[in-house]
Amino acid sequence: MDRIVKLKEFLLADPHDAFVKHALALEYSKIGEEGTARGLFEEILERDPTYVGSYYHLARLLERTGEKALALQWYEKGMAAARAAGEMKAYHELEAAYEDLADM
Repeated sequence: MDRIVKLKEFLLADPHDAFVKHALALEYSKIGEEGTARGLFEEILERDPTYVGSYYHLARLLERTGEKALALQWYEKGMAAARAAGEMKAYHELEAAYEDLADM
């Protein structure tokens, strides 16, 4: 919980810091607060669709909560963003996760 408190303090200084918001979303996800984590990931990607790392984590969260179709959509959006940014390692990670889920 201390990490969550500290990350929230950082966000007070800069409410749009995608890195801090992403870290906060991961912390919420770790403690099972999926709704809060999801909201944060969605905020990040709405404000900054080039923040590639959040696509994977949002899609994985959606997989865990049984929202397969929506997870596949986020993987696709993430692959497009990663390709546009030239982040091929992220692209391949998203692609592999997409294919694994699509085959289920």
